Amino acid sequence: MSSVNMDRLLQACVIQGASDIHLTVGRPPVLRLDGRLRNLETKVLEPDDTTALMKSITPDRNQQELQEEGGTDFGFAFGDKGRFRVSIFKQKGNVTLVLRLIPSKLLTFEQIGLPKICAALCRRPRGMFLVTGPTGSGKTTTLACMIDYINENFDRHIVTVEEPIEYYHPHKKSIVNQREVGVDVPSFSEALRRVLRMDPDVILVGELRDLETIEAAVRAAETGHLVFSTVHTTSAAGTITRLIDVFPVTQQEQIRIQLSSNLIAVLSQALCPLATGRGRIAAYEFMIVTPAIANLIRENKTYRIDSSIQTGKKLGMQLLDEHLWQLYDIGKITLEEMLEQGRQPGALQDKAMAKLNTMKGRKKAEKKAAVSQEMEDLGPILRT
Repeated sequence: MSSVNMDRLLQACVIQGASDIHLTVGRPPVLRLDGRLRNLETKVLEPDDTTALMKSITPDRNQQELQEEGGTDFGFAFGDKGRFRVSIFKQKGNVTLVLRLIPSKLLTFEQIGLPKICAALCRRPRGMFLVTGPTGSGKTTTLACMIDYINENFDRHIVTVEEPIEYYHPHKKSIVNQREVGVDVPSFSEALRRVLRMDPDVILVGELRDLETIEAAVRAAETGHLVFSTVHTTSAAGTITRLIDVFPVTQQEQIRIQLSSNLIAVLSQALCPLATGRGRIAAYEFMIVTPAIANLIRENKTYRIDSSIQTGKKLGMQLLDEHLWQLYDIGKITLEEMLEQGRQPGALQDKAMAKLNTMKGRKKAEKKAAVSQEMEDLGPILRT
């Protein structure tokens, strides 16, 4: 690929199975493949290139926002080959683009390895279910999977509020209305204020990013709706702390009480490259808000939540490090990846070393037994 053309870049992304395209001045176009950045064989991009590429896909409204605010986000369809979430921003006075490929086919719980209990929780009539993790960990895909499960199996009115809309959900057994912030409604908080008048059963909020949105989402759960959303946190306990810390001290006791009564589960996830070097797999931390955990939230003892998760394995709960160890133990991910993603890498490394020493001891014992057997077999010959 010698020249730069947006259609050819998008085609390369789809064909090679990349998750993202990076277009920045001073580098050739870059694809993210299995979590790693790879240059395409084309020219180094100049300011005129990134500007032209931006204009080829960006609506006028978003071009104006880029000029006024220095950045803009939107989604667009690449024919029938897939949808892309586009983030455009300025750096050093130049236009830069990051395009994320949204898989055209919605995945099932089994395909993305979600805990089986998630299906039962999606049948709940009310409450709040949060999916958390760093950027690029697959939160949007997980939420889309849950919404599709409800849409496929139950007669519900589902309203989503997203910025931008990534997965399009056709009407199936449910009615699905999707609202895009900046296009259909000015803000998340305003959308949530209005959504309660729309007779919804299920509400998806793209992200809980400020006090007003958190308040509105909790209120929606309190008033008898099933609410899904995301938070940029890496653990279940950390998610609770983050939400509470958004509020002034004078309101924190109240939000603790509300969360303890309305939060039903937190799924924290990390996306790990497979040990084969091709493809990725999700590792999960999963917390169900049992009466014991609700009490810890209410009493501001979130530091004890990890212990409750460990003792809740029969309910399907697990810590992230436990799942990472399982994936490493069966050879799905490397030791390096487990330690990089783990919350307590020292403990994981000790566990890996203990396993290695056990294996060495077993091999040594097996070798000694084999030599003994060989000597025993040779005994009659040696005595003659």
